[in-house]
Amino acid sequence: MRPRPPVKGRGMFNGTGLIVLALGATAAALLFPLWSYADRPQTTGANILSAQTVTTPYGPLSAQDRDFVTKVRLAGLWELPAGQLAERKGTTQAVRDAGQHLIDGHTSLDAHVRTVATQLGVPLPNEPNAQQKQWLTTLNAAQGQTFDRQFADILRLAHGRVFSLVAQVRAGTQNSLVRDLADDANATVLDHIKVLEATGYVDFSALARDLAASVTPVPTPSAVDPASVVPVAPSAAASPSAAPSTTYALPPAVSGPPSANSP
Repeated sequence: MRPRPPVKGRGMFNGTGLIVLALGATAAALLFPLWSYADRPQTTGANILSAQTVTTPYGPLSAQDRDFVTKVRLAGLWELPAGQLAERKGTTQAVRDAGQHLIDGHTSLDAHVRTVATQLGVPLPNEPNAQQKQWLTTLNAAQGQTFDRQFADILRLAHGRVFSLVAQVRAGTQNSLVRDLADDANATVLDHIKVLEATGYVDFSALARDLAASVTPVPTPSAVDPASVVPVAPSAAASPSAAPSTTYALPPAVSGPPSANSP
C-alpha cells in the first residue's frame, strides 16, 4: 500500500488556529475586568456632584442654588437695617437716598426670596450671620461723617462681593425659579452699587484691595475731606421716609417644604 500524500494547507490551518485561540484568550483577559466592574456602583466625580442636586418641578436645584437663596435672605436681614440707619444718621441727602434704596430694594427682594424658598423647600435664616452683625454694630456706633464713610465703604464692599456671586449663579443654574431670583437680585444689587457710589464717599482703592483679600474685614474708613465729597444724583433716587422707625424687621421665613397643592 502506497503512503497517503499529505493534505495541503493542514499545517497552515493548525498555525492559524493557534493564532486565533491566542487572540481570543487575550481579548477575554482584557474584557474580564470590565465585566467584573459592570455591576458595581459608580463613584465618579460627576455622580458625587449629582448627589448634591435635587429634582424640582422647576429644574435641578444644586447646592450652589440653595446657598444663593440663603445668601439673598441674609443680605436683606442686615442691609435693610443698615439702610434705615442711613436714613436716620446720614449727614447728606445722597447717603439718606442710598439708605432708602436699600430699604425699598430688600423689602421687595426678600418677599421674592421667601416665595422661592417656600416653593423649593429651602429653609431660610431669620437673623444675620456673625460678619453682618459686626457690620451693623460698627454702623450703630458711628456718628456724623464717620458714619457716612463707613456706610458707603462697608455696603459697597458687601455688594461688590454679592454681585460676582449673582453672575455666577445666573450663568450656571438650571432652575427657573433661581434664575428669576438671580435676575431680580442682579438689578437690585446694581442699583444699590450705583447709589452707594453716588454718595461720593466710596474709596475705590481700598475697595479693590478689600475685594481681592481672601477674608472680608470691616473696611477702615478712608480719610476723606468732607469738603471734597461731591454726591452724584442717582438716576432714580427715592425720597427718604418722613419718620423712619428705630427698627426694621423682615417677616420671618417660611422654612417648611411646599404643600402638595403648590405649583
